[in-house]
Amino acid sequence: MTGVDERVVVVTGAGQGIGRGIALDLASHRARVIVVDWKPHRVDRTVAEIEGRGGVALGVTCDIGDHRSVMDMVALTVDRFGVVDGLVNNAHTFTAKSPLAELRDADLETNQSTVRGTLWAMQAVYPHMKAVGWGRIVNFASAAGITGMAEYGAYNASKEAIRALTRTAAREWGRDGIVVNAIAPGAASKRGQEAAARDDAAYREFLRDHPMGRQGDPELDIAPVARFLCSEDCRFLTGQTLMVDGGAFLWA
Repeated sequence: MTGVDERVVVVTGAGQGIGRGIALDLASHRARVIVVDWKPHRVDRTVAEIEGRGGVALGVTCDIGDHRSVMDMVALTVDRFGVVDGLVNNAHTFTAKSPLAELRDADLETNQSTVRGTLWAMQAVYPHMKAVGWGRIVNFASAAGITGMAEYGAYNASKEAIRALTRTAAREWGRDGIVVNAIAPGAASKRGQEAAARDDAAYREFLRDHPMGRQGDPELDIAPVARFLCSEDCRFLTGQTLMVDGGAFLWA
């Protein structure tokens, strides 16, 4: 077996945007996809798209900010398929922009709930992956956290915490056959499209110095990288953050 053929992969936040793109791509390459979102209509919509393309999907409504909900989601996956081979921790809760000097505890807490949800999902799948000696975990980071984007302090802190969990898990779980990496995407998500519509001039300026002159497509540009990180071929890459952003952020 190579690639993701017949692998069972959980994708959180799969009801729209990047998560939806990843779920559709995985299913098109014969993975069995668990479509996870906190809004039932989004779950149903993505499952219908996958099944309409001839893929296999299980829809689960889950609040990643609730520990029991996360544990039940993984238990349901294992009950249905017997294993859980991959986990894509894409879901994230957002708050409004705020200067650091005015950052509220509530905003910090809301973003940290995503960190907890990411950790809970990792903890939930770990024993199942360890038992078979194989697993792939893909977490989602952000260039905003790496660069310290102004007015995104709560978001930046949460994304850097997720990168820290990624590195720690890679060190602790590598000998269990589990590979753990992160993606920092640059994609035309629903939220990004809405922001561009509000301020078209600012969006054009943002793209002016972009090496590729555009944002990424969730399914065509971001998802194939996530698929590789979930695959049999990703054997010796772990603990890394891949900047899947068309060169928008270049390391020195």
